[in-house]
Amino acid sequence: MCVFEYQMNLKFTTFIILLFNLAAFSQDAELTATVSKNKLGVNQRLRVEFAINKQGADHFKAPNFKNFKIVGGPSQSVSQSWINGKSSFTQSYTYIIKPLRKGEFNLPSASIQFNGKTLKSKPVKIIVTDPVAIPKNPNDPDYIAEQNIHLVAEVSKAKPYVGEGIYVEYRLYFSNNVGIYDNAVTESPQYIGFWNQEIKGNGSQVKTATYNGEQYRYAVLHKALLIPTKSGKLTIDPMKMDILVAVPTGRADFFGNAITRRVRKEYSSARKTVFAKELPTENKPESFTGAVGDFTYALTSSKNVLKANESSTLKLSVAGKGNLKLFELPKIETPKELEVYQPERKEKVRITSSGLKGSITDNYTVVPEFKGKYKIPKTEFSYFNPKEKKYYTISTEDLFVDVTEGKELPVDTSNTPVQKQNVTITGKDFRFIQTSTTLATQSNTNFFKSIPFYILLLLPLISIPIAIFIGKKKDERNADIIGNKSRKADKLAKKYLAEANKQLGNKEEFYEALERALHNYLKAKLRVETSDISREKISELLRDKNINDSTISDFIEVLKSCDFARYTPFTDVQMNSEFEKAKQVIIQLDKQL
Repeated sequence: MCVFEYQMNLKFTTFIILLFNLAAFSQDAELTATVSKNKLGVNQRLRVEFAINKQGADHFKAPNFKNFKIVGGPSQSVSQSWINGKSSFTQSYTYIIKPLRKGEFNLPSASIQFNGKTLKSKPVKIIVTDPVAIPKNPNDPDYIAEQNIHLVAEVSKAKPYVGEGIYVEYRLYFSNNVGIYDNAVTESPQYIGFWNQEIKGNGSQVKTATYNGEQYRYAVLHKALLIPTKSGKLTIDPMKMDILVAVPTGRADFFGNAITRRVRKEYSSARKTVFAKELPTENKPESFTGAVGDFTYALTSSKNVLKANESSTLKLSVAGKGNLKLFELPKIETPKELEVYQPERKEKVRITSSGLKGSITDNYTVVPEFKGKYKIPKTEFSYFNPKEKKYYTISTEDLFVDVTEGKELPVDTSNTPVQKQNVTITGKDFRFIQTSTTLATQSNTNFFKSIPFYILLLLPLISIPIAIFIGKKKDERNADIIGNKSRKADKLAKKYLAEANKQLGNKEEFYEALERALHNYLKAKLRVETSDISREKISELLRDKNINDSTISDFIEVLKSCDFARYTPFTDVQMNSEFEKAKQVIIQLDKQL
């Protein structure tokens, strides 16, 4: 009996050991990279550790520490443990590095050989700031707040084509060690060289994620669709925020609750760089007008058979995903016998993180005048697909309009020869000519004593003083140079702000139209593309034109308000105030220019 029990215990123990070994071997081999901190000053140091969880790996190859200097290491260590029936193995390689300059960098992947395969670690993002004052006390609130909160800008694609949509997302990462009581955007990002539009989300929901090997909570503050409008190196300026942070002091109250201290800190995301690629010139169709994406194209008619003076609608439509608002639709050509009105543009476009989606349609109203059958020639539409890196051309079919009732088309008889005909006498070619006249008696009414006579007589006498009065008023108006300038400037301001005035009450559309009006005004006056330059450059250009500083300051303030409106709620009263302010700014600028 004892021998039997001993054998059973031995088998059970062997079975458990086998299970633990299988559990250990079932884990996939992985090379991981962790850092002591992911944000540091240019005067600080950083510890980087590369670790593999399997025994037997060799030929470790460190990454190229570009932008960093190795000041310690590599130091190698091996650890193996058995805790609660679970075994673990770690072989690590540790480096101490120091940044050479500030910026946002990626530590490249390290590699190691295991069972004939090459394992690589994931790149690690490091943000290097200006030199920081390293506190003697590691519990310093400012130091803790700086190390536990990160404002990060993520770009979906670093090398898009011109016209290809990408997005930028601004995330605020904060660890469980700190709390956030208040935050405000002090400087919104600038997208110079991009067409941009905010992507609306579902609010700032707090989520959890791993950021550079550490567990954080984060909230998406802002997300925008960007479409490069020119090639080359394009820069996205930082977003800056002012945040009230609650940090632990290392002390507890009477009940054991941690005592926190609130500090206000300014955070800034790193400047991002995007390299926009030119569209290829090889195989570029002649009908290409800048469409980039994936589209369908169609030309249809509401009626193919109709009567004269009855209208038909030609619908020219482009649908799909891409830069829908940044290219021209083809123009249709119709026979001169068909009266065609200017097309009515209809847009059904929504903004997503993957780009613009929807359709753009031009509706042409066609009214035939004469009976007949008319051909509307086919059209072509070309676009560039950035995923497949090639051009596509879509052609429509010829359309025919059959007018069944109406006037016949006039025949051109200018080149028809005249045929000579013989004169035919019908007997009625001559008529009796009247040789006597019967006179009727006229009325005795005298015009010279009538009311119309006196009105016509006095009209010149009345007109002379009226003309003199109007002339004097006109001279006074022409002499009023300041008044004329004011009236001209007021008229010009209303012209540029007409679209913004229509959108009052719709926050997004109003501030887009307001910002566009200000840029269009400067473009017309200064003959420069102001949407592609910074506010500082705009201020410099206006100073060169001898515009006073207060007017320049007001102009820049209105531009800033257009940016801040995307992140903060604005009321109708504020919109009206901004509209009047923009109007006065344009009037003042026009007077001085």
